Formats: sequence, C-alpha cells, structure tokens
Amino acid sequence: MKLSSEELEILKIIEENHKASAETIALMALTSEETVKNTIKKLEDEKIIMSYPTLIDWTKVDGQESIIAMIDVKVTPKRGVGFDDVAERIYRFPEVSSLYLMSGAYDLSITIEGKTMNQIAAFVSEKLSTIENVVSTTTHFMLKKYKHDGVIFDSGADDKDRRMVVTP
Repeated sequence: MKLSSEELEILKIIEENHKASAETIALMALTSEETVKNTIKKLEDEKIIMSYPTLIDWTKVDGQESIIAMIDVKVTPKRGVGFDDVAERIYRFPEVSSLYLMSGAYDLSITIEGKTMNQIAAFVSEKLSTIENVVSTTTHFMLKKYKHDGVIFDSGADDKDRRMVVTP
C-alpha cells in the first residue's frame, strides 16, 4: 500500500512513541487530530500497524523469571512452498515468540521463552526436531539482555537500581 507523506510521518511518530496522544501526534505531524485518528484506524485496519509493544523487564518481578533461547534451524524447503510451510508449523507453537527466515548457515531463527532449560529442551526435542523437513537445530541461551527494540537495559553498580533508557 502506498502511503502519503503525512501517513508516513504519523507512522514514524507512533513507532517512536505509541503512547503519544492524537493531539501530540497532530502537532508533530502538522495536521489535525481527526486526521491522525482516521489515519491510525486505517493503518490498523490494513494491518500495517500490527500491535503496540509494551516492554517489561521481567527480571525485576519475583517469580516471573524465564529463560530465553534463540534456535537456529536448518530446513529442507518443500517444492512449491519453500520455507513457508515449515515456518507456519513452527510459528503456531505458543512457545515461539519470533521466527525469521535468514540467510547464512541456517534457514530459520526462532526465539522461544520457557521457565526452565528442561522446558526449552523438551520443545526442541519433542516438537521442533520432529517436524518433517527440519534437518538440524542449534540452541543458544540468552544470558543477559543489554538492549531490546531500541531500549537499553542499563545496569549500574547494582542490578536492583537498573533503569530502562530509551535511545533514539
């Protein structure tokens, strides 16, 4: 879909700060509040705006700790559909938070979250590796998060005083 320069400007503003009010966005985009509201509704309906993120530092919430794993997957593509069929089977698992088709040594990159390493191991061995056309997997465990989606998880001298810093 071809967007006007005004629509593009509104998208850039809400990508940077999705909590900005329609009034603030209108001032920044030099347009009316009604235009902003109509544009956002249109872009949501067209699935150009897919969701609004909230980034939570779960390491600060007792009992909510989890393990994040990034899994590289080598796949034999299917004739006529390439990687799409295997990717669809994988992204339907609730454990999968992201899935990308990659260039390089592996074909797919998956991010999953679990409560324990055993839970992630079970996902890989019982669900992922058993999918037809999955040739091999390599699992990497996230040890510490420094930056995510442009937000720096700044850790000072004490992790309890950690604060989030948004970078432009």
